[in-house]
Amino acid sequence: MAFATDITPRPGFFGRLAALRDGMARRRARAQAYARTYDELQSLSERELADLGISRAMIRDIAERAAREA
Repeated sequence: MAFATDITPRPGFFGRLAALRDGMARRRARAQAYARTYDELQSLSERELADLGISRAMIRDIAERAAREA
């Protein structure tokens, strides 16, 4: 009779450290994407935003969506 055994090792200290580093890098990339998108949209005039179909009230939501997709 055959037995299947899961021998996946649990992450040790260095594995957890690498996961922490990766998580911090993802958060940093998301924060940068948010800031870049927010700043670029804020710098546009009302006319330019209207041409894009965006109001000033929508800028934060658009920046948050861009950050989630980063």
